Amino acid sequence: MTEERIYIVVSQTGTMLSRILKLATGAKYNHASVSYDGSLKTMYSFGRLNPYNPFWGGFVRESTEYGTFKRFRDTEALVIALPVDPKLYKEFRRDILKMYARKRFYHYNYLGLFAASVGIPVELRNHFYCSEFVRYILKRHNIINPRKFRKTNGIIKPIDFLQVKGAEIVYRGKLRDFMRRPAALKMATV
Repeated sequence: MTEERIYIVVSQTGTMLSRILKLATGAKYNHASVSYDGSLKTMYSFGRLNPYNPFWGGFVRESTEYGTFKRFRDTEALVIALPVDPKLYKEFRRDILKMYARKRFYHYNYLGLFAASVGIPVELRNHFYCSEFVRYILKRHNIINPRKFRKTNGIIKPIDFLQVKGAEIVYRGKLRDFMRRPAALKMATV
């Protein structure tokens, strides 16, 4: 049986919010996205609905071809691949697309994000910040083990996804450069 891959992209866009989070947390990467597409032309996360307005967030489809990643061309990224079986891959893909079709029912967890930056977990139904969403969708499909991937304080940071069993870093560098590389080179560049 062949294997499929799901990708987690952790990044640092350079937006004012990401720079503030970098100062507050000390973390190099402050955004997380997920994709079922090895080219990363389409990623999903919770972030800016408008690349020029940091105060209006929600469930977003991301790409270097439009939106925040296009506006912030020097976004640094770490791409993590997770192997999954084809059946799970199809279910994961279908679930993401279903959620995106119903995106108006999901909201950005502003309170959770700011509380997390000072070490207080705040989870709200159908509200997510980026890494909270990625953890949610991976747990929902048993791609990560909730017991082994539970942070003691309940707060998940983008870099925590390196702890996922079977995670493989397949790229580190400018996100826009990942998109420009031939597929064979993408996997070799770490």
